[in-house]
Amino acid sequence: MVHGEKEVLPSTTRAEAAKALQQFTAAYNKADKAYDSSLDAGYVKGAFGAIDEARLKAGKAVSPEGNAAHTPLKLSDPKFTIPKKAGWPRWFVADAGANKGGTARWVFVFSRNSLTAPWEASYLTLMAPGDVPEFKTDKDGWAEAVPANSTELAVAPEDLSKDYVNYLKDGGDTFADGRHTSEWRAKRAKDAVRPGLVRQFIDEPLTSGDFAPLALRTKDGGALVFFSSRYYQKETAATGAAFPATDKAVLALTTGEIKQSLTVEIISNGVALDPKGSGKVQILGRTQGLTSAKGE
Repeated sequence: MVHGEKEVLPSTTRAEAAKALQQFTAAYNKADKAYDSSLDAGYVKGAFGAIDEARLKAGKAVSPEGNAAHTPLKLSDPKFTIPKKAGWPRWFVADAGANKGGTARWVFVFSRNSLTAPWEASYLTLMAPGDVPEFKTDKDGWAEAVPANSTELAVAPEDLSKDYVNYLKDGGDTFADGRHTSEWRAKRAKDAVRPGLVRQFIDEPLTSGDFAPLALRTKDGGALVFFSSRYYQKETAATGAAFPATDKAVLALTTGEIKQSLTVEIISNGVALDPKGSGKVQILGRTQGLTSAKGE
């Protein structure tokens, strides 16, 4: 008798992975067309699920009749990377071209917590085609999952979200310079004080449950790590100054009355190349979305 909790087995078959991607795409398109999160609720979770649900809720509030600009998402040339592992969650990576996002590859992580649970997309990041690394695979083509507490990498996957938010606050040399690191810190510093408006940033790691990091071994011994984080941005108008006009989609997710300040909550899912041994971690992609806001 095979016990899924203990046996090292492929997370799924390639045929089932392809079916999971097709089912997700169909549900995602229905939900996007109707601006109705109940239509894909069983196919998304984690960071991507939170972003998707908030986007659809805001869309519905602004356009109750549905999404007049809806164009169905069409994925092409999907590649599936399926790790052999013991225990739950089981998961796999699907990366595909798309009719949205230019030449970027849409890189998904699908996971489930039991044999009877559906496959759900918990991570989605858009990556330049050349940024998707080669993965280590065995003779049968199965990939290798890296434990969250691995000490072989520059940063253990379970520490990546915490180290990233610390970096955003204080800087440091853990991460390579780039759009999602040094350039983002510089933009925040520039945006912190504008005439009549002050912005404050608070960042939090997200590391448990459906937001837990997942890592795949790359051919060079490092890992591609999918991770989540939460950002708060508080904008406060100067005394006597009017608060800037707020976007309708943001208002749809806002509680309270915007008198002098607005605090927005943003969930992000990122993907990083974490080298073996030492070296700088590269953030290769980051997809984020506003999930709630509070006016005061």
